[in-house]
Amino acid sequence: MRGRQVGRRRGDAGQAFPVYVTVIAGLLFLGFVYFAVAQAAVTRSGGQTAADAAALAAAQDAREQLRDGWLDVILDPEEWDGYLKGDEYFADQACQRAEEFAAKNNAEILAGDCTSLSEGEKGFRVRIRTLDAVGESLVPGTEKQHAVASATAVLEPRCFFDAPEPTPPPTPSTPDPTGSSTPTPTPTPSPEPEPITGLVCDGVEWVIDPDHPRLPDAADLFAVRLAD
Repeated sequence: MRGRQVGRRRGDAGQAFPVYVTVIAGLLFLGFVYFAVAQAAVTRSGGQTAADAAALAAAQDAREQLRDGWLDVILDPEEWDGYLKGDEYFADQACQRAEEFAAKNNAEILAGDCTSLSEGEKGFRVRIRTLDAVGESLVPGTEKQHAVASATAVLEPRCFFDAPEPTPPPTPSTPDPTGSSTPTPTPTPSPEPEPITGLVCDGVEWVIDPDHPRLPDAADLFAVRLAD
């Protein structure tokens, strides 16, 4: 009787062993799948971070270009319009900056995937591809698959310029009709440049003194943000 019970226990153990192996193998497989999915998610998340950083870098570079160009014509308000509206910058230079930031985030911008916005909007749209594969050879077929992400950064003007009415020049004196000799008047020296008024940024009026200019910085002239 006792030998029969021992034999039955051994038989039960022998039958349970394959079940244990199957369960452990299933758990290991699920763990592997979860790890691969998590790694792919991390790669895609990093790709979106790279796209956001690249788009912002392009827009910020354009903003710096606009302010530098505006400073070059600061004493000629008639030349301000294109700079304050966000038109006078080199898109290729801004996209080079975007490529640098994409590379810092382990991604690349392919040819033609950094473009200026159109239809009245100012800014850039970029599309990146991660340098790391999604699965890094952990899952067959994913070793050549890379995450792709895109982002848009807009450049919003904060300032406008409303030129004041020009001051009329003084009326020149008329000669004496009697013909009497009068001393020649001393020529009036050219007036000093007057402060430039009419520039308003976010409701704050700026007065630009040509001798001691206090100027808005790039962030005062334009806001840069990611678009949805």
